[in-house]
Amino acid sequence: MTQSAVTYRLIKTEKHTGARLGEIITPHGTFPTPMFMPVGTLATVKSMSPEELDEMGANIILSNTYHLWLRPGADIVDEAGKLHNFMNWKKGILTDSGGFQVFSLSDMRRIEEEGVHFRNHLNGSKLFLSPEISIDVQNKLGADIIMSFDECPDFHHTHDYVKNSIARTTRWAERGLKAHKSPETQALFGILQGAGYKDLRMDHAKDMISLDFPGYSIGGLSVGETKQEMNEVLDYVTPLIPSHKPRYLMGVGSPDSLIDGVIRGVDMFDCVLPTRIARNGTCMTSAGRLVVKNAKYERDFRPIDEKCNCYTCRNYSRAYIRHLFKADETFGLRLTSYHNLYFLLNLMKQVRQAIMDDNLLEFREAFFEEYGFNKENARNF
Repeated sequence: MTQSAVTYRLIKTEKHTGARLGEIITPHGTFPTPMFMPVGTLATVKSMSPEELDEMGANIILSNTYHLWLRPGADIVDEAGKLHNFMNWKKGILTDSGGFQVFSLSDMRRIEEEGVHFRNHLNGSKLFLSPEISIDVQNKLGADIIMSFDECPDFHHTHDYVKNSIARTTRWAERGLKAHKSPETQALFGILQGAGYKDLRMDHAKDMISLDFPGYSIGGLSVGETKQEMNEVLDYVTPLIPSHKPRYLMGVGSPDSLIDGVIRGVDMFDCVLPTRIARNGTCMTSAGRLVVKNAKYERDFRPIDEKCNCYTCRNYSRAYIRHLFKADETFGLRLTSYHNLYFLLNLMKQVRQAIMDDNLLEFREAFFEEYGFNKENARNF
């Protein structure tokens, strides 16, 4: 059997929870977990340079198969020497399958056993995406971790629909494994679906784990369900994933959900949240969200977060960044994007230390209190 391109090493399990301290070994470096992955949809994390991402401690980023397939095209990225060379990023890269975008961006789609017919969201042209095409595109992009093609059904869709959906997703996963051309350099992860139904979640996890992917992601969460509903799914799904393989929760990036996901045994997270809200002037701070565009910061010469040591907070004031936003200067959104990404990367660093010290629940309580989160979804251990 071919050795997987990506492996996981468990270092420690926190004494009071299911939280895991570990590391993921990839062709482009070994990275500590739990980790947060900034999202670079179009082969760039919006407004950030690779050097800045490296400086703030990012070890692996996510890019999007669907969007890169449309532009510039997988063949161009392949000719450039794969995604790492194309975007000048020397560390890890994960590409998603494109399936989520097919289902979220296109109002006109038709799902068949062979794949999905849909419309290009840019120009309305007809497109078709199948497991084989998704894997072929990802092989050409050359990311360290690639994802199985799946359908992401709505969390509250009917039981019958989701049952049929996960069965098809399993068949698509089998086809993707057969189509994968480079398992020695790219690890293909399976995706566990099942919406909000425990029986279907358990059944799909069992079927997908039997296919022996080198890693697994938990999909279909952070799509409109409550925090409590998401945590309940993680409570029973995450422990089913083999302990020697990485566990990835897709599309989750709020600080509270990162901590709660780690408590339940998740190793990897990604989300556009930190950069998306940053472009609107919203900043994550140790005391909660701060909207720097607000008038009350016009003469506030303190940093965004006085407890933060990022480039933005070391050098610029709330008043200056507010001025940049009001003047439509792009440097403002670059500064807030840098800060938010650093905030989450540093939060995960603190979480890893809390796991090492066996005090993650105490860390959670103190963080939630200072940040102002509602603790009603706290789990009793």
